[in-house]
Amino acid sequence: MIDVVLDIVSWILILSGAFFVVTGAIGLVRLPDVYARMHGAGVVDTLGAALFLAGLMVQGGLTLITVKLGLIVVLLFFTSPTSSYALANALRSQGVKALAAGEDDDDKGEEASTSTPS
Repeated sequence: MIDVVLDIVSWILILSGAFFVVTGAIGLVRLPDVYARMHGAGVVDTLGAALFLAGLMVQGGLTLITVKLGLIVVLLFFTSPTSSYALANALRSQGVKALAAGEDDDDKGEEASTSTPS
């Protein structure tokens, strides 16, 4: 009976982790600029991978595999935000600007073409 409960809990964790990873992938496509994409993917994928690994830890039981997966989760929680910060800092130092709220790439092109004097 306990095996069935552990299987159900682990599959809930694995499927919810997969849902967050897919949501992060959709965010990479749908969000407007590189900073929003980086934020959406970094936060959601960290949570998704942690849930996925937690489900695998429940499946593994109390073994050395669980300890290794736990170390991977800890490493992931430190490296993912650090790499996102480093990438955003590098983009900012190179002069990449974030889009203003409500501004699209098409709107900037139209404003530039209409604002020039004839």
